[in-house]
Amino acid sequence: MNTTAAQRTESTVRVGRRDLFVTEAGEGAPVVLLHGGGPGATGASNYTRNIDALAEHFRVIVPDMPGYGASSKDLDHADPFGDLALAVRGLLDALDIEKAHLVGNSYGGAAALRMALDRPDRVDRMILMGPGGIGTTRGLPTPGLTSLLGYYGGDGPSRDKLETFIRDYLVYDAGSVPDELIDLRYEASIQPEVVASPPLRRPSGPTALRTLWRMDLTRDPRLARCEVPTLVVWGADDKVNRPAGGPRLASTMRDCDLFLMANTGHWAQWERAEQFNDLAVTHLRGER
Repeated sequence: MNTTAAQRTESTVRVGRRDLFVTEAGEGAPVVLLHGGGPGATGASNYTRNIDALAEHFRVIVPDMPGYGASSKDLDHADPFGDLALAVRGLLDALDIEKAHLVGNSYGGAAALRMALDRPDRVDRMILMGPGGIGTTRGLPTPGLTSLLGYYGGDGPSRDKLETFIRDYLVYDAGSVPDELIDLRYEASIQPEVVASPPLRRPSGPTALRTLWRMDLTRDPRLARCEVPTLVVWGADDKVNRPAGGPRLASTMRDCDLFLMANTGHWAQWERAEQFNDLAVTHLRGER
């Protein structure tokens, strides 16, 4: 797929108690891209290889989710995926959008799926890439998830810890990630507000068990009733979220296709961008 650079606009949108920083490009049916939850993640950086290609066909809306980038750092840690879904719905309301396609990677995939369970009337079609919240209470955390959740612990955040997470766990080919990307993410990850209250953390306290249960979306009985047409894309070498989650979703949801990418890690939309973009356009147009 040949793409040209799309003209982008940036704005800050008031959504309930929070401000969300939003990048937009293109025209047409709205597609909201929801980024992952790794340290220093932002919407535009997570989808840097996808925005222009999708903007040739759709109105692409890319927020920094609560807790990340230039958005407000406020997040309800008792029900994080539910709160993120609420923020996405609020963003659609603020932009006067009744219904949108959702594309979510990892943490953003869990947010997209939770929104499809809470308000399927607001979701047109959906793409999930290595989504979080799939079978998380059914096994021990993966090494990649352990690295991610431990970033702010111990001796605190460092560039070395972030580089280890990205090169050893996020992608299949460590050499494919430029140093500049790691530098940008590290600087974003050490914002004082973020260090004081990391957006992605292990549940703790008396409500921890309830939070863990809420964050495993395979425990939600609505999953088997979800009729939103869904494409699940998973890297066969994902070290953060287990690829076994793909067949689980495909066998549980009513309208779910699964595409497993060989020699690909957790960042499928970045590692296999051209193929992912083609799959996304085809699915979101309903041309499968």
